[in-house]
Amino acid sequence: MKGTIFEGAGVAIITPMKDDGSVNYAELGNIVEDQIAKHTDAIIVCGTTGESATMDTREHIKVIKYVCDAVNGRIPVIAGAGSNDTSYGVDLAKEATDCGADALLVVTPYYNKTSQAGLVNHYNYIADRVTRPIIVYNVPSRTGLNILPQTYAQLGKHPMIWGVKEANGNVSALAESISLCSDSLTFYSGNDDQITSFMSLGAKGVISVLSNVCPQETHDIAQAALDGDFKKSAQLQLKYLELCNKLFSDVNPIPVKAAMNMIGWNVGECRMPLYKMSEEKEKALRECLVRYGLVK
Repeated sequence: MKGTIFEGAGVAIITPMKDDGSVNYAELGNIVEDQIAKHTDAIIVCGTTGESATMDTREHIKVIKYVCDAVNGRIPVIAGAGSNDTSYGVDLAKEATDCGADALLVVTPYYNKTSQAGLVNHYNYIADRVTRPIIVYNVPSRTGLNILPQTYAQLGKHPMIWGVKEANGNVSALAESISLCSDSLTFYSGNDDQITSFMSLGAKGVISVLSNVCPQETHDIAQAALDGDFKKSAQLQLKYLELCNKLFSDVNPIPVKAAMNMIGWNVGECRMPLYKMSEEKEKALRECLVRYGLVK
């Protein structure tokens, strides 16, 4: 029988950079400790928010290993290990497993894409060759490829495919997916503005950008839903809606890294081709953080 990798709020953790563009491991360690202290339920490393697309294999693995060592088993670590090259995805998944990752976040093939039948073949091929459970990551805005509910039903039959990070924003499709999959897959919201709505349909939490700047608050939104108090969860969800929207006022993770710098972290800039926010957007983000009491 399949387990559940985590319930609640998992942070899609940013990767702090130094002025020269190299990874700031000391600050990454500080952020990990702060996340755990503020009750984040899992850490997702080297995902979209962690700028994995700009990392070569050696650096990607080094960051995963650093986070696994820093967490040291206190909460689950889920490592980004997806690729649009299936065989490379297998290699990356095996490396992440050797680093100590508890699970693997595997994004759909991007750019070259594939059919729905191709998705089943792609994920089953990887799942046949790994020893850690897989969370499928569906983010059509990034990949140009969407997973259909019937495809989830097929994927859920594999014993190593345990979960889904659903970031297509389609609540109706989510309802159909959960209905078709029963207990074969655990669903997580991939959008911070849909935590409560997703969890009201049976999702078990969120893989969150918001958690980078509000770890305790994001945990509380999800925990209230897990406790069955959807009124409280909805109140908190709506309270932080403006901030959720501001964190996506530019390409992720540009705004969230800017926000963390404003709050007082030293996370540096995003790597190219991502570029800093316009003065207008940066001003609006700062004003929003002030309203939430995160910046004076």
